Amino acid sequence: MSDELVPADQSNLRASDADRERVAQLLQKATAEGRLDIHELDERLAAVYVAKTYGELVPLTADLVLTGIPQQPVPQTSRIGGEPGSAVSIGVMSGVDRKGAWVVPQMHTAVAVMGGVDIDLTEARFAAAETTISVFAFWGGVDIRVPDDINVKVDGFGLMGAFENSAVGRHIPGAPTVRITGLAIMGGVEVKGPKRKKRKDRLELED
Repeated sequence: MSDELVPADQSNLRASDADRERVAQLLQKATAEGRLDIHELDERLAAVYVAKTYGELVPLTADLVLTGIPQQPVPQTSRIGGEPGSAVSIGVMSGVDRKGAWVVPQMHTAVAVMGGVDIDLTEARFAAAETTISVFAFWGGVDIRVPDDINVKVDGFGLMGAFENSAVGRHIPGAPTVRITGLAIMGGVEVKGPKRKKRKDRLELED
């Protein structure tokens, strides 16, 4: 077989059912060892069963000392670069919905005052390797959805409100890093992972 027919980037190769089962077993083992809790296991198993390529499977065990699947990091160059978009998302007694293919500037400010701001980073690119999103919510709400292939740090504060992070913690070498910080006063800020497709026949935990 010619070398030209062998892709250099194996992350785009299609994963088989056996590959998905192997990753599911590795996640179960990590849970039994105390590396993951049940909630994290459930979220990652959901991602396993909808994964189509090795690149989608690798991040699910990137923060675990495990073997069994190719450990080549997912290339992140396509996530970084481009002309920065708006530096602010402001919802004052109104709503702002920022999603799709947009370029997040190195510093982005989200403000919700008696309104709402939805920021979806699923298809976004980043002007810099490290990005800060500063959030202020007063009697309002800010929802930020983050994909699996970026690193996320959340250190905001809630005062008579909530600053919640339900995204799966991870560290992917070479991936963009997004720090989400700020203040929620009588309002709410929620950082959450990507939408998952539900599958009824998830692998049951072994006794």
